[in-house]
Amino acid sequence: MTAVPLAVIALIEEISLNALPALQTFFYDGWIARMSNSYSRRANSVQTFGESIRALDEKIAHCEKLYRQNNLPVIFKMTAASQPPHLDQELQARGYQSEGRTSVQTCALDAISMIETSHIHIHETWNDEWYAEFCRMNNPAPAQRETLKKMLQLILPRTGFALLHEEHGARACGLGVLQENYLGLFDIVVDANARRRGYGKQLVTQVLAWGKANGAQLAYLQVVSNNEPALNLYAQLGFVEKYQYWYRVRV
Repeated sequence: MTAVPLAVIALIEEISLNALPALQTFFYDGWIARMSNSYSRRANSVQTFGESIRALDEKIAHCEKLYRQNNLPVIFKMTAASQPPHLDQELQARGYQSEGRTSVQTCALDAISMIETSHIHIHETWNDEWYAEFCRMNNPAPAQRETLKKMLQLILPRTGFALLHEEHGARACGLGVLQENYLGLFDIVVDANARRRGYGKQLVTQVLAWGKANGAQLAYLQVVSNNEPALNLYAQLGFVEKYQYWYRVRV
């Protein structure tokens, strides 16, 4: 894999923050601490790609205090662009465990075209049916569903809530978030009783085409590195890995 400029990593990380807003955000000397009632590590972790002037010991201690005051585990989201460059090693030395290695992949949209279909609908405003079907298919914990709903309704960039129906009901859903010429794919899920039938590929292709029709030139997504079915699907669509991220976690 060709080395990706750190500025490109930082740009994609920044855009992805806008695609899933946290309920609370605290900016601290180039770092961004996000908290969302424990729904997802991405929305409950410290983003570390900004330049800083404070001492590292001081910054880590401040973040640890902040998360503990809010009854949350202390989590740092790490990439090759994390600042300072030795942060990962420092956190490891302090007992932070590495978890959740994830592949960030991109795909140029030149060859993507819209397919005329009546069974995939993309709503650009909040859609209660989409949310109900997403909860049914993805089964978030009941206590976190209101948190998730609030986070999704806070998204500011143009958003497409995609839902695939067939004669027996909804079979797949997902989210496209468009910022300038970047399209992010999020929360792609297929009904557990309807997998391996091509529904995921149909849905993703249509979301990519929607993004391209609205000015996107490059799509990006985040997929856990051991999720073989998803990795295979995205490879078929032309996605390639650009970089990885992982978490350093201390409970």
